[in-house]
Amino acid sequence: METIKYLAAALTMAFGLAACSSNGVQITQPAGAGTQTAGGMVTTGATANDPSNTAILELKNGKVTIRLRPDLAPKHVERFKMLINEGFYNGLKFHRVIPGFMAQTGDPLGTGAGGSKYPDLPAEFSATAFERGTLGAARTSDPNSANSQFFITFTHAPHLNGQYTVFGQVVDGMQFVDQIAKGEPPPKPDVIVKMYMATAAP
Repeated sequence: METIKYLAAALTMAFGLAACSSNGVQITQPAGAGTQTAGGMVTTGATANDPSNTAILELKNGKVTIRLRPDLAPKHVERFKMLINEGFYNGLKFHRVIPGFMAQTGDPLGTGAGGSKYPDLPAEFSATAFERGTLGAARTSDPNSANSQFFITFTHAPHLNGQYTVFGQVVDGMQFVDQIAKGEPPPKPDVIVKMYMATAAP
C-alpha cells in the first residue's frame, strides 16, 4: 500500500504536531505532551459482559481485555473482529509508541505504511472522547482511509476527539500496554503475541 504523505513543515510548525505514521497516516501529538500519566480507564458506554464484543490482546507481559464498541463504529468493529478471527494481528509489531500519547500497531509491513487486503473503511466519528485505554482507528489525511491499523491511548487525548474513529476501550490489563517498548520505531519493537475474541478463548 502506497504511503500517503501530508502535513507540510509549515503546518507542523504552526500546530506543534509530532507525527505517528500509519498507512501514511499522521496521528498527531499535541505540542508539549509530557510523559504518560496515571489514571483510570473510562468504560462508560462499553458493552459490558459481552464475549462476542470482547477481544483479548496478549502481550509479552500479560493479557489486555478490550471491550469493542459496535454501538459507536459497527463497520470498524466488524473489520477488527474479522481480522482477529483470521489471525491477522498475531505477531505484528508495535511500530510507533509515543510515551504519554499512544501505542500503534496493525501494519503487516511493520513500517506504518501497510494494511490488510480489504478495502479502506468509511469514517465513523463520534462524540466519544479519547481517554486512557481508548482504541482508535489509524488513518491517513483522508478520513475514510482506516484499514487494519489501530492505536491505544496511554492517557486522555482530546485533540483526537471527533477526528479518529473510536471503536473500543481497554477494560483490563492497561498496565501491560504501558510496558510496550517505546520509540518511532522502537529499537526492539514489542509484538502482538496473539489476539483472539473472548468467545474463542483457549
